[in-house]
Amino acid sequence: MDKKDLFFKLVAFTASVHRVTTELTKDVKSDLISQVQYNILEYIAVSQPVTPSEVSECQHMSMPNTSRELRKLTEKGLIEKVTDSVDRRKQYILLSHNGKSMMNEAFASIESRFLTRMQNASDEDLEDIERALELLQAKVFYQ
Repeated sequence: MDKKDLFFKLVAFTASVHRVTTELTKDVKSDLISQVQYNILEYIAVSQPVTPSEVSECQHMSMPNTSRELRKLTEKGLIEKVTDSVDRRKQYILLSHNGKSMMNEAFASIESRFLTRMQNASDEDLEDIERALELLQAKVFYQ
C-alpha cells in the first residue's frame, strides 16, 4: 500500500474518532466544571499519575493556563497533587475520591452510549474491533 494513501486514511480515521468522541461524550460532564476542566480530568483518569507539563502538552494549553485550571480543580476537590519523593520539585496529579466518582459517572454514561452503538455487532465483529484497537494502539498511538 502507498504510504501517502495510508496517511490520508489515518487522517480520515482520526477525524471520525473526534466526531464519535464528541457524540459519545456529549452532555456527560458535570455542570460544576468547564469543558476544559472535563478534558483535563478525562486525561488524568486514563493516564494518572501525570505531571502538569504532561497535562499542558496533551491539552495544547500554556503552562500558566494549565496551572490555573489545575488550581481550580484542586479547589473543587477533584484532583490531588503529590510531590515526588525523590525529586521534590516534581509534582504528580491524581484524581481525588470525588474526581474518581465524577469520572466514573461520566464513563458509565459513555459506556452506555458505546454499548448502544455496538448492539448489532456480532461476537466476531467485536473480536475484530478489539484486535484492530490493539494494533492501532501498538503501532500508531503508542507513546
